[in-house]
Amino acid sequence: MTDDLVSVPPLVCVRALRKEFVVRRGPWRRVAGAVRAVDDVDLDVRRGECVGLVGESGCGKTTLGRALLRLVEPDGGTIEFDGADLLCLDPRELRAFRRYAQIIFQDPFSSLNPRLTAGQAIAEGVRLHGRRSGRAAVRERVRELLRLVGLPADAESRYPHEFSGGQHQRIGIARALSVEPSFIVCDEPVSALDVSVRAQIVNLLRDLQRELGLAYLFIAHDLAVVRHLCDTVAVMYLGRIVERSAADSLFAAPAHPYTIALLSAIPVPDPGVRVQRLVLAGDVPSPMCPPPGCSFHPRCPVAEAICRKERPALEEASPGHWVACHCLGAAQELARNALKGPGQ
Repeated sequence: MTDDLVSVPPLVCVRALRKEFVVRRGPWRRVAGAVRAVDDVDLDVRRGECVGLVGESGCGKTTLGRALLRLVEPDGGTIEFDGADLLCLDPRELRAFRRYAQIIFQDPFSSLNPRLTAGQAIAEGVRLHGRRSGRAAVRERVRELLRLVGLPADAESRYPHEFSGGQHQRIGIARALSVEPSFIVCDEPVSALDVSVRAQIVNLLRDLQRELGLAYLFIAHDLAVVRHLCDTVAVMYLGRIVERSAADSLFAAPAHPYTIALLSAIPVPDPGVRVQRLVLAGDVPSPMCPPPGCSFHPRCPVAEAICRKERPALEEASPGHWVACHCLGAAQELARNALKGPGQ
């Protein structure tokens, strides 16, 4: 994160956020337990900042992103947007809030209504939030947005089935921008696209952020994309953020064993470079019955007795670098071995 962003107050401020989903089983749909998808999360997103959120599938990334927009209702904690408490908004105020915060969905194919043309899909937000008045002004705004995301003018009258996957996502981006938001949740916007198209969409998102001063929460699996696009990175495991830092700091000196394992799995394109991978043992524990203490300890190669008893708090290990781990010294040694293999 640059010094300029550090001095900017948070646009989105999340504290102790929780979200549980009740699990029902059997013919009578009796309650069998609950999955805590988001567990006591703190997170800040500043104006003009891109915060990357990474972790394995099922760790709660998408739930957290949707909770920030109240697409799912949190069970506890606070969410402030530009100083306003989102959890206290009534339906009318919540609808007005949608003008400032939008989402780009993971699946570009199912996120568009097949019965609406691209122009109609983009124009909906323009009309609903009163960004333009009059048919001619709305149409001009739609064409302006299509040009902004790199689509031709004739895309306005075409239906979703006439577009490729990358073009679908460009329409989704244009639709999100139609209300002139200041914050966008990007929910794995390139994971469903071909590799050849991903770079185009990522570069488009980066250029739009710089041009329009947008703030992103960028949810992704691809750490190379996160490194290229994000200012700050938060690593999530079983509903909790276990490490948060500026992107350069996190990739240069990861401090949590889980982060180290993720980074060691990044493919190295040079065949002459040999890297010692850190392969985690076992599977991710069930979120219905998480282990006591540190939730990562059953798979952690440096876990100690305290890890099985006490859950570590997210604390500042170095300026701007927050980690939830009891064994930072052992983790640093693990990083030296796992990320600097022979031949490097």
